[in-house]
Amino acid sequence: MRALRRVSLEVPEAAVVTVLGSNGAGKSTLLRAISRTLSFQGGATTGGTVTLGGRRIDGLAPDRVVAAGVSQVPEGRRVFARMTVADNLRAGALGASGGRVERAAALRRVHELFPVLAERAQQRAGLLSGGEQQMLAVARALMAAPKVLLLDEPSLGLAPLMAARIADTVREINAQGTSVLLVEQNAALALRLATQAYVLEVGEVTLSGPCAELAASDEVRRRYLGVVDEDAAADAAGATGATGGAGASGLTRSTPRLTRWES
Repeated sequence: MRALRRVSLEVPEAAVVTVLGSNGAGKSTLLRAISRTLSFQGGATTGGTVTLGGRRIDGLAPDRVVAAGVSQVPEGRRVFARMTVADNLRAGALGASGGRVERAAALRRVHELFPVLAERAQQRAGLLSGGEQQMLAVARALMAAPKVLLLDEPSLGLAPLMAARIADTVREINAQGTSVLLVEQNAALALRLATQAYVLEVGEVTLSGPCAELAASDEVRRRYLGVVDEDAAADAAGATGATGGAGASGLTRSTPRLTRWES
């Protein structure tokens, strides 16, 4: 099956961009297509281009994509459970283009971001808590000193307090100059972290724009933020009754609408 069709997005330098969508919309597939890891799940990219700083990277092997400046934190953390925290971090540096000095600087950076990883350097990663494993997964990706960090569901399965800590870390990573492409089921969290958002539905971008604008969309609020009010309910009734152009013309609110969600 074709998971993505004509998806186009841009991650500006030193920005946080989020991709929203329901389960099965193609969000993880999109990140794997960018990082060239889609083949590990039996998939393939049949067209399109990916550029970083004007250079095409869609023809590179996954390790060369890392060396070019793109690192991915996969959904579900995926740490090397039997290896120590320190060895997990060393593994993250294997694809980096720098030498010993750059690796030492990257290690200092992740220890400043996640002091607990310095304290537990010799502990097996599988013995860390879920939140600590997520920290390790992010830190491992940062060891390659990426220009763009791909984050796939970083708050998944975490307690609210730990999810908030991960969000603060994403802000700090971005403030240090790393661009972030964030896939996140927690839409409220994602829209607070990012400046630009894209909504994926059945493999296509159905809506995009500034996060503040999307957060004001009644459909985004209903579907992803769990907000329902009288105006939203009225719009929903109008959208359900819309048939062609005449029905759609009755929706006069200026906030964005997802056309695929109209009858």
